[in-house]
Amino acid sequence: MKKRIAIFASGSGSNAQKLMEHFKRSNEIEISLVLTNNADAYVLQRADNFEIPTHIFDKNEFYKTDEVIDLLKNLEIDFVVLAGFLWLIPKNLIHAYPGRIVNIHPAILPKFGGKGMYGDHVHNAVMAAGETEGGITIHYVNENYDEGEYIYQARYRIDKNDNLEMVKFKGQQLEHQHYPRIVETIVKKIKK
Repeated sequence: MKKRIAIFASGSGSNAQKLMEHFKRSNEIEISLVLTNNADAYVLQRADNFEIPTHIFDKNEFYKTDEVIDLLKNLEIDFVVLAGFLWLIPKNLIHAYPGRIVNIHPAILPKFGGKGMYGDHVHNAVMAAGETEGGITIHYVNENYDEGEYIYQARYRIDKNDNLEMVKFKGQQLEHQHYPRIVETIVKKIKK
């Protein structure tokens, strides 16, 4: 029986797509559901392209009910992957999936993490600080933004002529290269 992953995303979903591509032919792991808090998120189209079911939810459903958790449990989801998901994960979801929720952050944590630090905000902060390196952090999710235990970090060089688009591109290359592989390694170790 395949282990089942749910992906939470809020936007375009390029990391979600890399995960869908990576597990498309896997005999052990499948992407079973894509969830979003944004009805206009392009990740919904990406999921549709892979014939993966989707679910759109609002703040009330996510924070004040167990509906999302019930959906995950009914679909026998084993693991949750955040891929550009911007809301803080509520305690009830963390308790329902202890040690089974991971996120990817576009910087080397603990620098440039926390509330409001996502996407271009992170890259702009890294560049404004004059950093010579950027990177990614894959980490477990806890009750606080970007504070869960680190699983994997990778770095890239920032050249003094790099603009925002170059820094973003270098970071995304690392994300797309490492996130599916790290997720697969963790999920394979889970006892069903």
